[in-house]
Amino acid sequence: MEKIKFTELGFNKKILDAIDAMGFEEPSQIQAEAIPEVLKGNDIIGQAQTGTGKTMAFGAPMLNNITAGKKVSALVLAPTRELAIQVNEELMRIGKFSRMSILPIYGGQPIDRQIKALRRGVDIVVGTPGRVIDHINRKTLDLSEIEFLVLDEADEMLNMGFIEDIEEIIKSSNEERQTLLFSATMPDQIKRLAKRYMKKDAKHISIAKNTVTVEKIKQYYYEIKHKDRFETLCRILDVDEPSSAIIFCKTKRGVDELVEWMQGRGYNVEGMHGDMNQSQRMNTLRKFKEGNLDFLVATDVAARGIDVEDITHVINYDLPQDTESYVHRIGRTGRANKEGIAYSLVTPREYMMLKQIEKYTKSKIKRKEIPTIDEIFESKYKSIINTVKESLDSEDYKDFIPVATELDEEYNLVDVAAALMKMYFSRELSFDYKDNKLGGAQNVRLFLSIGKIDKIDPKKLLKFISENSGLDVSDIGDIDILTKFSFINVPERFVDVLLKKVNGKRHNGRRVNIEIAQGKTN
Repeated sequence: MEKIKFTELGFNKKILDAIDAMGFEEPSQIQAEAIPEVLKGNDIIGQAQTGTGKTMAFGAPMLNNITAGKKVSALVLAPTRELAIQVNEELMRIGKFSRMSILPIYGGQPIDRQIKALRRGVDIVVGTPGRVIDHINRKTLDLSEIEFLVLDEADEMLNMGFIEDIEEIIKSSNEERQTLLFSATMPDQIKRLAKRYMKKDAKHISIAKNTVTVEKIKQYYYEIKHKDRFETLCRILDVDEPSSAIIFCKTKRGVDELVEWMQGRGYNVEGMHGDMNQSQRMNTLRKFKEGNLDFLVATDVAARGIDVEDITHVINYDLPQDTESYVHRIGRTGRANKEGIAYSLVTPREYMMLKQIEKYTKSKIKRKEIPTIDEIFESKYKSIINTVKESLDSEDYKDFIPVATELDEEYNLVDVAAALMKMYFSRELSFDYKDNKLGGAQNVRLFLSIGKIDKIDPKKLLKFISENSGLDVSDIGDIDILTKFSFINVPERFVDVLLKKVNGKRHNGRRVNIEIAQGKTN
């Protein structure tokens, strides 16, 4: 069956432009089935697992159809603060060109700020049941004119004891609203809720749970420190020498940074994410399919629809947000009855996520030790010998015999061969490995014109650097704060980022200058 495209679903141009900017090409099954019904104005009961694209399934048609104004036009209920934030961010991306104001409201956030925003006027509210009830009781949230009410992860909300809150919210809502209910399971409570508060002709869309097939894929993880993530990746690639691999990052910025670092080390790599236009993505994918790229770095969004048969490795540079995305990722290898390898780089704080993935996939992800320098060198030696043997067997070296003969007059040919191998080896080795201990890469000491006199402490300094540079605080090494200035140690690859993005920025109204301090430190 031919897959439908987003352009065929009936969206306006602003929504289509946003979907294109996000990197989606074809709707998932729940999106393909739910979106046309929502656009027609029907109530929907959507049964689908987490990670199948439910937010787009309700968010895109909702943003397409609502009328912007002074009153709240749509309410999306989510069971947890984390999911509310996630849904809000996704709706912001879908509504990028639609000029809709979207507000997340949840507990643990100052309610005064939420009240001010609601008074200014909001088109869509994404909230948790408890905080939504709080606003209804304070009369700061009026649902009398909403066009859409969305219950996301409805079974989770019931499991958390929100049934009474949900019913109270529904009763406070416009009776003429369109109601969209999404849930992974359909317990009796959900069915009763749907029967009581949704239109009699509500459409029930059920998407079967994806079959998890990972038998042909060998799964491993490396336990790492965040600061060692990049060097670990280089070591893995230098030992395994995959002929074709997809490397997954969580964010678009992460893709851009990793591609820049890898290209700087000589890897044949390009990236794909939602900020790239269609022609860029198609050109990169074509090069990857034709074997003109060894590595493709991608986000989950951009990797949708990639169908390349000979991918030997999938590497999770960052773990995905949910278990289903992990299955989608590693399913890019092990195709056509071939074996594939999936590696994940995991920090101690991500270990619980790894256990959830094992439970979901009903498979064991084995721990692997980070390759040592000896193992890297051994791998490269074997690679060089095999390359030389192949050249000798094919006899494609004949044109160079006169050059070798000339060298033979002055040098021992064994020495000549060794020198050529050394040159080849240096070109093949991507990273300047110092020793077996990770983190051997050079650190640089930076001077900052801010100190104790500016009421700065390590926490505030880290926040200032992180917010302006986008670096993770764990990327920053030792910090020394003196009276009028400070010093920080950072890996060499981050120096340019800090000098470009942080130098000249203001902290408490004072301009902060950054420069490389005298001498480097490990």
